[in-house]
Amino acid sequence: MIAKPFLKWAGGKTQLIEQIKNNLPQNTMNKPFTYVEPFVGSGAVLFWMIENFPNMKRAIINDINTDLTNSYLTIKNDVENLIDILTKWEKEYHKIAENQDKKKEYYYEKRTLFNTRKSNQTKQTALFIFLNRTCFNGLYRVNRKNEFNVPIGSYKKPQICNEPNLRAVSKVLQNVEILNGDYSKTLKYADENTFFYFDPPYKPLSETSSFNSYSKDAFDDAEQIRLKEFCELLNQKGHQWILSNSDVKGKNPKDNFFDDLYATFNILRVNARRSINANPQKRGKLTELLITNIL
Repeated sequence: MIAKPFLKWAGGKTQLIEQIKNNLPQNTMNKPFTYVEPFVGSGAVLFWMIENFPNMKRAIINDINTDLTNSYLTIKNDVENLIDILTKWEKEYHKIAENQDKKKEYYYEKRTLFNTRKSNQTKQTALFIFLNRTCFNGLYRVNRKNEFNVPIGSYKKPQICNEPNLRAVSKVLQNVEILNGDYSKTLKYADENTFFYFDPPYKPLSETSSFNSYSKDAFDDAEQIRLKEFCELLNQKGHQWILSNSDVKGKNPKDNFFDDLYATFNILRVNARRSINANPQKRGKLTELLITNIL
């Protein structure tokens, strides 16, 4: 079985893989290379890269979200115990599928337990995956106290434990190094033939579309600028990279934030789909940016 993302994730990159594929640096990929993904998220690009590039000699993933990186580590190191817990919870949750009050009670008990962060790592990961599969739209959002605060979703009998996929993910992660911290720390893992893919928290298109309260510290414009400076550094060192972000100019033709910021690099506008919005009418096509130093 081919490993695929084990989480629902706002901004997951499955839909952009074709465009990323069309802009990969062939000179890097045609020989053994190192792959670095400093904002791994749901891992859609990672799993696709591992499946399609057997000459990838090393893969390094990172994220500032400790709950997320601990989930990768648990799946890598303790997948069978994780499956046992999730299977039990799925049966319990499905058993009360018709009783909304009991479902709410069950969900919010798990959310409260998750936010104590006192469980061992495997159980904490199980809580993380359970909440992801049962909360509103699979959204991950925390407040300034680092408390997960997404309400229950409307799914009747969601799949909580996908055993075959969890095992497939565990298998491919055996050869992946998993880091937790600021993306800039990934630089030291680069060698003479390295490709970086960046999927940072997107710049919001509006006040209400900000889904980047992904950690307790906001990824604001100053952070977007710092990331661009990091990309400049990679460019100077001869490393190739692709970065995705929102197309703020598509929303406001006068907003040149990214066009100005990355003016010396290649900026591509590609079609994407907005999948998270409380109003289904507002979900739909929009453009996103792929920015790269690949000629």
